[in-house]
Amino acid sequence: MTQVLHIVGGGMAGSEAAWQAANLGVQVVIHEMRPKVETFAHQTGNLAEMVCSNSFRSDDSEQNAVGLLHWEMRAANGLIMAAAEKHRLPAGGALAVDRDAFAEFVTQEINAHPNISIEYGEVNEIPSEGMWIFATGPLTSPKLGEAIAAETGADRLAFFDAIAPIIYHDSINMDVAWMQSRYDKGETEEEQKAYLNCPMTKDQYEAFIDALLAADKTEFHEGETAGYFDGCLPIEVMAERGRETLRFGPMKPVGLTNANDPENKPYAVVQLRRDNKLGTLYNIVGFQTKMKYGAQAEVFKMIPGLEDAKFARLGGIHRNTFLNSPTLLDDQMRLKSKPNVRFAGQVTGVEGYVESAAMGLLAGRLAAHEILGTPIESPNGTTAMGALIHHITGGAEAKTFQPMNVNFGLFPPVEGLKGGRRGRKDRYRAYTDRAKETFNQWLEGQS
Repeated sequence: MTQVLHIVGGGMAGSEAAWQAANLGVQVVIHEMRPKVETFAHQTGNLAEMVCSNSFRSDDSEQNAVGLLHWEMRAANGLIMAAAEKHRLPAGGALAVDRDAFAEFVTQEINAHPNISIEYGEVNEIPSEGMWIFATGPLTSPKLGEAIAAETGADRLAFFDAIAPIIYHDSINMDVAWMQSRYDKGETEEEQKAYLNCPMTKDQYEAFIDALLAADKTEFHEGETAGYFDGCLPIEVMAERGRETLRFGPMKPVGLTNANDPENKPYAVVQLRRDNKLGTLYNIVGFQTKMKYGAQAEVFKMIPGLEDAKFARLGGIHRNTFLNSPTLLDDQMRLKSKPNVRFAGQVTGVEGYVESAAMGLLAGRLAAHEILGTPIESPNGTTAMGALIHHITGGAEAKTFQPMNVNFGLFPPVEGLKGGRRGRKDRYRAYTDRAKETFNQWLEGQS
């Protein structure tokens, strides 16, 4: 076996794809344009850098589809999940990480692997020879985007994604804010106090909404149109949908008691989550924004406890490029017009760090086994990974295809179980039990 696997993009999907293929004995070259070619969202040249939230969301593998995806990636010896576990931060029932330490660990592990090398520079064409995986993510470079569009014969699809601001902890007024996870969720006191909460009265909330609606926002370029992904809406877009939308979304006050004023129930609550292990940085949960920088500082300082906030990073908005995968990719994630090329990660139309890395894991294994002459099938749709790949390569309606998080709605029903809210706990446990058994069988079939 002499064929080399080339992977374009060193984000979570590309790093995971390289790791999986290299562990199967395949020689891998990662082509990463950073730091030679920068993006506005990345701050370093590290692999697997997180540019939005620092959360991998729920880690519950029995009742949550994202937690199940965590479980499957761990079972497959995933690098991204190993890095997340090593640099985990308290976050209630969620899996949050110290973003800088996480990316540094992934970079070190990739550099130390004897079967992986990294070439820094931009790839701006779709090769006709060799084995390739394109995992360029939502910030695919314009030149490569043009090459993809030319090859597929279709315009790029896109939606706009937004970045939440990060605040220095020592600038937060803890006489106003308090530490508590919603419903005191978590097994340890540290987990139960993983979030920093800022309370609002009704008058403060109404004034905040007014300021959001009136603030200067980033405008799109002429002729540039795209929809937002509903799981990552800018807060001002949510506010435009109704004045109570935020209070029933990221600012909901349920499950929280103000430790500084327990007798008074907040009308709304802004939550912040630790962003690094030192606890010096906190990001505002769910506060992705397209407000201009000056407006952000002014509006966010209206939040009680953040009057003197100092920002390590303000929010931003960027265009996310993704393929119409149901029409372009086969069930092995190969480009139908050039089967030597696979796509992986968020560019395929999955949404979220974990989903992107999982598609990288699959692409890496599928490509490696093809190179080794031992081709394998993708896991079936009863697993979390299988449900995702089925959705993006044919399960979704091509005309209305939009990025999707993993969710139990993508899974085939378990025979004999009724739908509805009352049976949801048993149904979810049945989904996850079935998925774990099936996924283990899929792994065993490769040994």
